[in-house]
Amino acid sequence: MIIIKTPDQIEGIRKSCILLAHVMKELGEIIQPGISTWEIDQKAEQLIIEGGGKPAFKGYRGGPGGIPFPSSVCASVNDIVVHGPAISKEPLKEGEIIGIDCGINLDGYYSDMAMTFPVGKIEPSVQNLLDVTKQSLMNGIDKVKPGNKIEDISQAIQNTVTPHGYGIVHGFAGHGVGVDVHEDPWIPNYVSNEMRDSLAMEIKPGHVYAIEPMITTGGNQVSVQGDGWSVKTNDNSLSAHFEHTVLVTEDGHEILTL
Repeated sequence: MIIIKTPDQIEGIRKSCILLAHVMKELGEIIQPGISTWEIDQKAEQLIIEGGGKPAFKGYRGGPGGIPFPSSVCASVNDIVVHGPAISKEPLKEGEIIGIDCGINLDGYYSDMAMTFPVGKIEPSVQNLLDVTKQSLMNGIDKVKPGNKIEDISQAIQNTVTPHGYGIVHGFAGHGVGVDVHEDPWIPNYVSNEMRDSLAMEIKPGHVYAIEPMITTGGNQVSVQGDGWSVKTNDNSLSAHFEHTVLVTEDGHEILTL
């Protein structure tokens, strides 16, 4: 069931998203060669707590192995698509990329956002992966308006990515968010005949979505690693991930994590 948020809930979610956008901006300022994912996580947790919130992911048990998530942010480097625990003290290297996914619980209201950052100078081909993934997110968001279907979001993302020959990760998708970390609906980043019925849900005012394309330079198959969380590309290809929390309004949408 998709929850239609009340005005009070929307205001609470909006405040959570404003704090999250601030945290993500600050993290972007410190990501450079030599920093570790552990240091990034320490900074994120400090900023979240200073803002009156709690890390939404730390201690979360929703993974396939039932292992509590150990950090405040997901830090996914290079061929790790999503859900990388930010616990390593190994320094990041020039030319790598790192996806930071963060959620905040502020007074019981949840926000969710992800960005993939270059570590120093990266190859133009890698920058293109980041640019296309981010553009696919924005094109998907453009389809968020009353009367459209979830399928319209998924199709717009797919249509952006496919001409570049990139892979669209299977098995992981966007979702509803706001009064819980993960809510209905499921929002995949591609469309197939098998899923069309499930994507026929109508977009309505008061829905809040976390839309998050996960795109690779290779194939679409991924596997959960031995830590119980990290999701890695099977072909070792690079992966990028961008995400915004989006409110459906009466006449369109509002990106709450800008």
